Amino acid sequence: GIGNMITRRFLMLGGAAGAALAFGSSLLAHRADAAQLTFAVMHSDKDWRRLLTADRYAVLRQAATEPPGSSPLLKEHRRGVFSCAGCNQDEFSSTTKFESGTGWPSFWAPISKTAIITAADTSLGTVRTEVRCSRCGGHLGHVFDDGPRPTGLRYCMNGLALTFRPTPA
Repeated sequence: GIGNMITRRFLMLGGAAGAALAFGSSLLAHRADAAQLTFAVMHSDKDWRRLLTADRYAVLRQAATEPPGSSPLLKEHRRGVFSCAGCNQDEFSSTTKFESGTGWPSFWAPISKTAIITAADTSLGTVRTEVRCSRCGGHLGHVFDDGPRPTGLRYCMNGLALTFRPTPA
């Protein structure tokens, strides 16, 4: 459940004061940047809370991270499409899914270059590249440069941020 999720708010409140001071301003800047963007699908915070489960809200709207190994989508191997759980935009194809061993569903490419947007994420005191849905701005996960060929990328996604739709064989 949501109690087991690693949230930035938890890290900020539960961490040492020095650590909070070290990356607190980066977190605020990151949040402010995301808040300035407009998307094709936008809802008030109240409506997002109504439309999403608590766990999905935490991931998609608050950039929480689900516990590793917790998503049923990790073991999803059927042919199909992984879509944003916030707005149903197609994000990844099963043809680019691979077993990364990280505990999160991983892909070597998005379904299209316009399906996602990326932004620098400095919230944990390190630089990572956050991946968001280009249609609703929902937080999907992060992309790293340690993936397989042909791209060399690993889109490490939260299963809670995605839904799966099988396609006929």
